[in-house]
Amino acid sequence: MNAIAPRSSPPSALILLVVTVVAFFVQVSGLLNPTALALWPVGLGFWPWQLVTYGFLHGSLMHLFLNMFALYMFGPLIERAWGTRRFLVYYFVCLVGAGLVQLTVTYLTGAPRPTIGASGAVFGLLLAFGMMYPNERILLIFPPIPLKAKWFVLAYGALTLFFGMTGTMAGVAHFAHLGGMIFGLGLILFWGRSDFYRRGR
Repeated sequence: MNAIAPRSSPPSALILLVVTVVAFFVQVSGLLNPTALALWPVGLGFWPWQLVTYGFLHGSLMHLFLNMFALYMFGPLIERAWGTRRFLVYYFVCLVGAGLVQLTVTYLTGAPRPTIGASGAVFGLLLAFGMMYPNERILLIFPPIPLKAKWFVLAYGALTLFFGMTGTMAGVAHFAHLGGMIFGLGLILFWGRSDFYRRGR
């Protein structure tokens, strides 16, 4: 994807990005044991703090890059419109919400694997961007086709639901991605349409 980022990133979006990147390299260096920080299924090592800490761990450099690229491209625009406080509330509501949905799915399916990654929060940002700038064009990396943000979000959400229901791309927490979007939408509706579009305070 390609989008125009603001010339100077607001502090919290940049801080989130830097902290997540640092956490990844500390993780792969062996200085940090990620076991207690990943999101484990209930009954298999779950602790409440994992609903936040799992979002700062990633399974590979590509996983990290894709999430941080999306955070850099969309996070500053949303933060500039909403203000830092509201942006952070939204980001972490999406992150925790994605974790809760993933916990529910792993409980129902009996999957023993932990979950890591900021994708749930990032999917929430994609939803917010699509609602705020529905006609802004996003250039996909593959295929290289420009697509309006509203159609991109709808298509991505539908594909994620399809992948989750069919078990396609096993090992990817598709329902966590959907959870981030669902909780993000719920928060936006809670704020109300006029409040949602009001520029940051």
